[in-house]
Amino acid sequence: MINASELKLTAVSADIKRVTADALVIGVARDTSGDRAVPRLVGSPLPQIETDALEASLGALGLTGSADEVRRLPATDSIKAGVLVLTGLGPVDGELVGTEALRRAAGSAARQLNGLSRVVFALPAPTVEAAAAVAEGVALGAYSFGSHRSKSNAAEKGPLTEAVVATAASTDRALPAALKRAAVVGRAVRGVRDLVNTAPNVLYPESFAQAARDAAKPLPVKVTVLDEKRLEKDGYGGLMGVGRGSSRPPRLVKVDYSPARAETHVALVGKGITFDTGGISLKPAANMHQMKSDMAGAATVLQAVLAIAELGLPVRATAWLCLAENMPSGSASRPGDVVTMFGGKTVEILNTDAEGRLVMADGLVAAAEDKPDVVIDVATLTGAQLIALGNRTAGIMGDDEVRDALKAASDRAGETAWPMPLPEELRPSIDSQVADLANIGERHGGMMTAAVFLREFVGEADGRKIPWAHLDIAGPAFNDGPAYGYTPKNATGSTLRTLLAYAEELAAR
Repeated sequence: MINASELKLTAVSADIKRVTADALVIGVARDTSGDRAVPRLVGSPLPQIETDALEASLGALGLTGSADEVRRLPATDSIKAGVLVLTGLGPVDGELVGTEALRRAAGSAARQLNGLSRVVFALPAPTVEAAAAVAEGVALGAYSFGSHRSKSNAAEKGPLTEAVVATAASTDRALPAALKRAAVVGRAVRGVRDLVNTAPNVLYPESFAQAARDAAKPLPVKVTVLDEKRLEKDGYGGLMGVGRGSSRPPRLVKVDYSPARAETHVALVGKGITFDTGGISLKPAANMHQMKSDMAGAATVLQAVLAIAELGLPVRATAWLCLAENMPSGSASRPGDVVTMFGGKTVEILNTDAEGRLVMADGLVAAAEDKPDVVIDVATLTGAQLIALGNRTAGIMGDDEVRDALKAASDRAGETAWPMPLPEELRPSIDSQVADLANIGERHGGMMTAAVFLREFVGEADGRKIPWAHLDIAGPAFNDGPAYGYTPKNATGSTLRTLLAYAEELAAR
């Protein structure tokens, strides 16, 4: 049902005279070294006379070198390509271009070159790190979702299938591994996007669990699925309470990668509300169709563990997918109900649209039973996240060490996240008059209040509280605006690269 598109990534030397392709991509920067910004070619592989002539024409062509500026031109006589493509690198002072600028420029070009098969990317990539950034940008940008289109329409303008990175580091022994990592990252991110973009009548808890099984088959990963009978028997009150209103019962899916040489165990808990109506506390109709994306956290942690396994990192990684559909019906949970969570704590439901924290609480308690070294949960949890940090920046909360390590990982990955506090005055706001906790509290700072609720379910291992962090990706997970850089419209795959970079740091210790 879900099948992330494949992309072949290879590399050649910066001398591309003999390389044939549908298109050749070169970079145009906004040169900020002078009194005013001017467009300039950077790292052009063309002969100098052609480079000079093209550079002199950039202004007349209306090119500024700004990010997301992609222009097709007739190919010159010196290259064996159908068209020449200029992609904006953004502001550059000198010859060095940052890795994230390379990712975005390559990704923007790849995204806008749908319909071509083989493209050479001759951006300024003199090192393995730079070449890997170009390759990763291409892998992220070369995406389209056609699963729900008729066969004739789906085949019209698919993403490119082969990208060749021109780099002076083509003979470096470290490059093949870097290209493999870029391919794995791209495949995993596209896998998240495919899941999030899938219609909710096709992707629901049971079919999501099967998609996890199918995706894990080629890898040394064990998948365990708890169905509604097992969840009811074992007391998973959060999952059962949220899922009770739907004809499609909930699931808890454990995806475990446990290599023999692993010395560290990270548990990843993901919110998987396959569709969120708000339940009895019904959401407004406007844009409710976007609530198919409320399972992005589960999709992210699933694909993160699969990517960790495919790369063979010496880290045990376990994903917990907390899957339910939040629907209003005669059997749905009501405001005022009290549910008993897995582990025994009771929660008064004051708002059935604060359902994500209920399923996540069950998952956090279950994750703690394995005594991991660290627990990270990922969720499209609150609208307050968008109010606080906007559409593109994830919020990170939790224990200082884990929070700060995740922020550093997001910086390395080229993703945008920001650490937020958990003020002590928020905890009393989730007290209940009739149960251990209420599922909502202080309205102001709602992103942090939700994290304070989750913190109550982070368990202990060997007498110590398990280090924990929470990532709220409500905004970054779904792009309802125009595409940009390597980010398409709709599902983005945000935060997967941060989790992978964090796992790689654990593996390097």
